[in-house]
Amino acid sequence: MIATYTVSGMTCGNCVNHVTEEVSEVEGVKNVNVQLEGTMSVESDERIPFDFIVEAVREAGDYTVVEA
Repeated sequence: MIATYTVSGMTCGNCVNHVTEEVSEVEGVKNVNVQLEGTMSVESDERIPFDFIVEAVREAGDYTVVEA
């Protein structure tokens, strides 16, 4: 399953790397694709609770995430 999100607050490649790294560490996540313009897709076998995604994005920095 692939879930799509919108991430705001990213301004550079390092931001993308930080978000990718933190979300990749969420249990159950198989693949993460983050684009600087704010789109993020998360691949997993089962649905990942949105709260887990929000927490991971917060850990990455001063970013916000919404379900697309």
